[in-house]
Amino acid sequence: MWLRERIRRQVYATVHGQGLDLTRYDRPVGDPGLFGPDSVVWLVHGDLPGMFTGGVAALLLQSLHPLAMAGVDQHSLYRDDPIDRLNRTAGFVTVTSYGSTEEAEAAIARVRRIHAYVRGTAPDGRPYDASDPELLRWVHVAETACFLAGYQRYARRPLTRPEQDRYFDEVALTAERLGATEVPRSLAEVHAYLREVRPRLAATEAALAAVAFLRTPGALIPSAGGDAALRILVNGGIDLLPHWALVELGLPRRSALRASAERASVRALAVALRYGCEPSVVIETARTRARRPVPDAVRTRSPHRG
Repeated sequence: MWLRERIRRQVYATVHGQGLDLTRYDRPVGDPGLFGPDSVVWLVHGDLPGMFTGGVAALLLQSLHPLAMAGVDQHSLYRDDPIDRLNRTAGFVTVTSYGSTEEAEAAIARVRRIHAYVRGTAPDGRPYDASDPELLRWVHVAETACFLAGYQRYARRPLTRPEQDRYFDEVALTAERLGATEVPRSLAEVHAYLREVRPRLAATEAALAAVAFLRTPGALIPSAGGDAALRILVNGGIDLLPHWALVELGLPRRSALRASAERASVRALAVALRYGCEPSVVIETARTRARRPVPDAVRTRSPHRG
């Protein structure tokens, strides 16, 4: 039991820091949140190995958009406090996926307020604005495509094609509420969008610096055990990237033997992650909230009363 608790504490400290507040997930009763327990979003975003490796892949893929990377480079302190950025990103994904409707909408509103100040000029002279619907579309597609890729590789049961389409259709809601437009809503639409945007992608100096930072031993977690686990997940994330992205980022293509060994390492780590963190206290709390019958007194109460 002590080992399970140790794993859970390490994972929660890395992902949530001090920011895990279960009151964001346990009320009001009967509220499904933005997606609900029967959604594919709950399934994909609840699988830690897929989300960790997919999250790494997403950061790398997103960095290939020069304007998106300029915003990160000029407005983020990821080099000084990478865990804080991880906490904030993980917290947003978690609360929008599993939190109450009110908490999810509040998180989206906070990000929109932050985006209003993230603007400037990229090194190539082009202006950027984090509230730009096209830029928001890119960040969303890169992120969710990588989340799904991680899930498909490491989940106990990969999704069927209709389930993959349903995932993109569901999760588009978050992007649209953040201000994105023309969000792809199926696997085919995601692939078409990536083909369309690819000529506009390139590895800038800032992108290459971010890749180097991510691959630096000890940069994310100074402890030997935690850093060793993150190295496995970083390599697993790199392995999810398409070949053209590896070439742009100057990352070596793995041999079949090395890729097989790295995937085996991720699967071994996945056993430990699932042992320590399943069932997820967040998901179980949210599921109880969503499925608990609404008392008659609450159902008939005026929405303007406390």
